[in-house]
Amino acid sequence: MQEITQEEQTKITQAIIKAAVLMLEFGAESILIEQTAERLGIALGVNSVEMSLIPAAIVLTTLYNNRSVTTTRRVHHKPINMSIVCDVQKMVIQIERNNYDANYVINYLKNIKPNLYNRWLVVFMVGFACASFSNLQNGDLNAFFITFAVASFAMFIRQELNKKRFMMIITFGITAFIATYIASLSILFNLSTTPNVILASSVLLLVPGVPFVNSFLDAFKGYLSMGWGRWLQAMILTIASSSGIVLAMSLLNIKGW
Repeated sequence: MQEITQEEQTKITQAIIKAAVLMLEFGAESILIEQTAERLGIALGVNSVEMSLIPAAIVLTTLYNNRSVTTTRRVHHKPINMSIVCDVQKMVIQIERNNYDANYVINYLKNIKPNLYNRWLVVFMVGFACASFSNLQNGDLNAFFITFAVASFAMFIRQELNKKRFMMIITFGITAFIATYIASLSILFNLSTTPNVILASSVLLLVPGVPFVNSFLDAFKGYLSMGWGRWLQAMILTIASSSGIVLAMSLLNIKGW
C-alpha cells in the first residue's frame, strides 16, 4: 500500500468525521457510528480510528505509523432520517470494494440528499395512525374521524414549522398547543362521547420514540454520555409538548370550556 503523507491523513480524518457527523445528526445509533468510522478509516488506509461521542460534538483521531491527526466537529441535530444513515453505509461498502480515496468520500457526502416521502402521504398516514390508536382505546366513530382530522392538521403544522427552521422545542410546543386546542372543540360541541380519547390520541405524533430508543441502546452498550444526552433531549421535547397541552387546556378553562 502507498505511504500516506500527513496532508493525506488530515484529509482522510476530515472525510471520516464528516461521515460520522452526518450519521449522528440524522439519528444513527452510537455504536453504528463508531463501527462505520472505523471501517471507513481502514478502507482509506489508516491503521485505526479513535473517536469520542457526545450529543453536541464528535472528537476523532486517526492513527498511522505512530502519527496521529485529531479533529473536532460540532453536531447540529436534524429530523430523524435513516435514508442518510443507509447512504453513508453504502458508501463505506463501495470504498471497501473499490479502494476509493478521501476526495471520493467528501464529494459523495456533499451529494447525499434525504430520501423524503411525499409530505401529503406523511400527513395522511400520521393522521390515520393516531385515529387508529383512538379506535384501539375504544373511542367512538366520531372520535376516529376527529382524531384523524386533528392529527393530520397538527402534522401539517409541524412540517411547516420544520420548513421554517424553528427549534425542535418550539415546534413541539406549538404543535401540541394547536392539536389540543382544536381537539378540545369536541368537548365544547359534544361531538363525541369519548373526548378524552381524542385529546390523548391527537398528540401521539409528538412522542420522540427514536431518541428514547437510541438513548437506552446507547446506555446498554456502554455509551453512557450519549445515552443520557439523548434521553435528556427526548425528555425536553416531551416537556415542550406537555407545556403546549397544558397551556391549551388552561386557555380553555379560562373561557369556561
